[in-house]
Amino acid sequence: TPEQVAAKKSAGQNAVVRLMVPSGMTIEFDDMIRGTISVNSDTIGDIVIAKSESAPLYNFAVVVDDELMKISHVIRGEDHISNTPKQILIQNALGFTRPHYAHLPLILSPDRSKLSKRNLETSFDEYLKDGYLPQAIVNFLGLLGWHPDDDQEIMGVEEMTQKFSLRRVQKAGAIFAMDKLDWFNEQYIKAMPLETLVQALDSFIPQHWKENPKRLAAAVTIVRERMKKLSEFQELAVFFFERGEYTASLLSWHDADASKTKTFLETARGALAEIPADAFHQKNLEEKIIPLANRLGRGELLWPLRVAVSGRKNSPGPFEIMSVLGKDESLERIDRAIEKCSAGFDR
Repeated sequence: TPEQVAAKKSAGQNAVVRLMVPSGMTIEFDDMIRGTISVNSDTIGDIVIAKSESAPLYNFAVVVDDELMKISHVIRGEDHISNTPKQILIQNALGFTRPHYAHLPLILSPDRSKLSKRNLETSFDEYLKDGYLPQAIVNFLGLLGWHPDDDQEIMGVEEMTQKFSLRRVQKAGAIFAMDKLDWFNEQYIKAMPLETLVQALDSFIPQHWKENPKRLAAAVTIVRERMKKLSEFQELAVFFFERGEYTASLLSWHDADASKTKTFLETARGALAEIPADAFHQKNLEEKIIPLANRLGRGELLWPLRVAVSGRKNSPGPFEIMSVLGKDESLERIDRAIEKCSAGFDR
């Protein structure tokens, strides 16, 4: 009312600039992802387009900006759908050309809540520090909310650009699933040239490991199939470079006693000692030990042998490990395991 206007002016309140919106009007637009969307103007009301003549608000400013920049397609998140009818009303009032609209699905957290900057535990740089490859991150993010006609997943930026189509974008929110990012990273790690992967691992490994580049490359070759992140390499490969501590009972296969386990290790050691150092390769190791394992029991012989050279309950096979360690180091580790058996198992 005039009285309310006068009261607000006398109180020092500044007037805003509004666009008068006709009542009972249907604002309709075609969304390239969601189809036709209709909104009744009664749900909008008169739109505030500026706080003052010198302070335009978002919906007014973006319409003018799009017109001046000759924007043909406005592609943005679905949280902007409510802004679109307001912007169309402003476009109509100014005689501007309406651009095409496409509202992308939001990225959701695993619990399907909206993902925001506050929800993200790490920045892009921190993902890199955690062992994710840049190309895997880009591939993962690039496919959130859409997929190509052929359902291909492993793609670089150029290929994604060529295959991208708004008609393939889903309406439902895309889930930011860390296990999927892990999968992408794993695929890129497996596919990388060995030299490139070794270089990528540089900041994730101790300096003294780099002093033996041949052993490092061999270790990477063996454990890369088990890696989801570069940061996992050190834990997966540590036994190639350092002798870890382990309890003697870990050498036991299915509760075999220390004496029996020691006998199996001594048998394996004797056979391995016959192989020349320059022929201490996986194929030769297998040809020497597998017949013994088939005769004495594969688990009974191969389990303590693997634990002896790795110091781990879980690791690659003994032949892979020994081919990297070499003859001298392998035999020394087996001797150490035999000594543990001599002292007996503390169960």
